[in-house]
Amino acid sequence: MSDIAMPLRQSNRAWLRGARFDLSFILGIPAVALLTGAVILWQPQLFTPILVFDLWFLGYHHVIATYTRLCFDRKSFSEHWPLLVVLLPAVAIVTLAIVYFVGLWTVVSVYFYWQWFHYTRQSWGISRAYRGKERNALYEDGWLDQAVFYAVPVLGILFRSYQDPGLFIGMELRVVPVPAAVLGVAVVATAILLAIWVWRRFQAARQGRLAHVHTMYMLTHFLIFAVAYLVIRDITIGWLVINIWHNAQYVLFVWMFNSRRFKDGIDPDARFLSYISQPQRLWLYLVTCILITGVIYWAILGTLEAFFFAGLSTTVVLYQIVNFHHYVVDSRIWKVRKEPIRRTLGLQA
Repeated sequence: MSDIAMPLRQSNRAWLRGARFDLSFILGIPAVALLTGAVILWQPQLFTPILVFDLWFLGYHHVIATYTRLCFDRKSFSEHWPLLVVLLPAVAIVTLAIVYFVGLWTVVSVYFYWQWFHYTRQSWGISRAYRGKERNALYEDGWLDQAVFYAVPVLGILFRSYQDPGLFIGMELRVVPVPAAVLGVAVVATAILLAIWVWRRFQAARQGRLAHVHTMYMLTHFLIFAVAYLVIRDITIGWLVINIWHNAQYVLFVWMFNSRRFKDGIDPDARFLSYISQPQRLWLYLVTCILITGVIYWAILGTLEAFFFAGLSTTVVLYQIVNFHHYVVDSRIWKVRKEPIRRTLGLQA
């Protein structure tokens, strides 16, 4: 057996679902996102059709996937109903008030920073899941662990703020001013932290305690944030690359979670969700979410725009209300440290 195959075979217990799924999840999704960015840089006129495809088949679908954790079965709804009945109207009222009294740029600017934080936190949670599958490996701990993980994302958002592009997805963007000196310190700190991480992983490999799967995930985490925020100069194209990565990650992770939750077959208390979440029915799960996406985003929001509002600004506000609500909900329902989540994912205590 080759030297490369041996570590992967030995780390079977570290997969969240299995080698085929996890390698597609860890390596395949970033490859697609990066290839998409390369295609747009080569042929800029393809940006709009690719953006539309991303929104309808990944972005909106990604948001709908969240609701499979909230209201697709009685147990989930009984636990999380305040997030729908109370939180959603509150987010809508606050967002509309800010836009009315301050301006549309506030929604665009808040979205720019909040989506960066949301994408980073999702990646953090996934990295915790992989780390929890192989607890005996040698890892960084405490503040160093978090500093290493956040180093590239923080440098990326600081660079975009320093860059101050003025426009984001064709709309006015106002950023937090970042002086060149602060950016310079961040560059040095990031380089040091990454060097420490590489050295620590080298030490772990020498001791036979390297977490192979977690290390692969961390490398793709660093790569995608570096390319999206530092390498690609155009802020909107960079955002689209990491948005594709983030959306595809979420859709597959939620399906994987649901398939593990209902691995024993159809649950009488969640017949619909457990049926479409069976391992052999990934296609049905995806089609179902896409159909629901069409109903919510096309029919309901389209009706609201036709009867009450008009124009691009209204569309942006309505979609961001859903996005902001989704960000808050995700921060509540996907905490890997929660015992039900850990048990479903098969993580070590």
